[in-house]
Amino acid sequence: MTPKPLNKIEDFCLKLFDLIGADENMANACVSSVMHGTRFGVDSHGVRLIPHYIKVLETGRLNKNPSINFKNLKLGSGLLDGDHSQGALPTYKAMDHAIEMAKKTGIAAVGITNSSHFGPTGAYTLYAAKKNMIALAFCNSDSFVRLYDGAERFHGTNPISMAVPSGEQDPWLFDMATSSVPFNRVELFRSLDQNLPQDVASDESGNSTQDPHIAEMLDPLGARFGFKGAGLGGISEIFSAVLTGMKLSPELLPMSGPDMTTPRELGAFVIAIDPEGFIGSYLFKEGMQRYLSLLRNSTAKQKSFVMAPGDREWQIARQRDKNGVVLDPVTSEQFKLLAERFGILSKFDLWSDHD
Repeated sequence: MTPKPLNKIEDFCLKLFDLIGADENMANACVSSVMHGTRFGVDSHGVRLIPHYIKVLETGRLNKNPSINFKNLKLGSGLLDGDHSQGALPTYKAMDHAIEMAKKTGIAAVGITNSSHFGPTGAYTLYAAKKNMIALAFCNSDSFVRLYDGAERFHGTNPISMAVPSGEQDPWLFDMATSSVPFNRVELFRSLDQNLPQDVASDESGNSTQDPHIAEMLDPLGARFGFKGAGLGGISEIFSAVLTGMKLSPELLPMSGPDMTTPRELGAFVIAIDPEGFIGSYLFKEGMQRYLSLLRNSTAKQKSFVMAPGDREWQIARQRDKNGVVLDPVTSEQFKLLAERFGILSKFDLWSDHD
């Protein structure tokens, strides 16, 4: 397939939301978040999610026109009700509130209630880092990941992200699932008919497998030391579900159905830290530059240099800004079917093998 320009993919996704009558702010937030995934090479949480979001907006699981409300409970904390929106808009808004509070208190946190799947976690922390804030974000999700020595799904992939203004062009950016890979990555490997890496997924009995077609659950991060990944999954669970009063991962309806009408009641959690409340932004960025210089110039095992979190993603982003991206076959076909259904096939060409 020929690479397609990012702006054309974004325009197509926004058009789909418009055609189903979705709120413009929600559409912009959702598309912004998944375009982050596609641009930075996090394809499992990129635009391949758009057909799912369109489906659950139409079936009623997600609210097309949410009324999002924030309640400030203490000087540096509060809860934001997402009104069963697609998860991006509540999370961006929660981060906005955390940022504004942190400017006064130094550090602030917002719990998010009545949310849903929000795509790539790094979209929200990077958003804050570009506003000169250190930021963290967490979310729980329906059970996909077995516990260490477990033989059934328990935690969700329960991502954790942190982004930091670095004093350089690109913020330091860390974004991880607490499983070995997200389940969307397994589905991506299925669509490409490729074997999984070792120690990332298990069959129905909890035994690790490289066959994506029989993978029924994910392994916790860490393989033989998977108790560490399971513990990190618990951290995300406590912030996202326990502290917000939302459903625990084993209690959530599966993202893939079969019930596509009942809201899922996910929780999420964001933290913003203003360096001005500590050493100050100037000295903080100076320290980050010193840290990153030492890190990247440390001895590498091979001829390549050592990368900091986010370095690989920024390289991919620049390549894709310039050259576009090749959509995986399943996403390309789903986009084509949606375009045919909505009568916009002639306006967008994201599925053929030419520009």
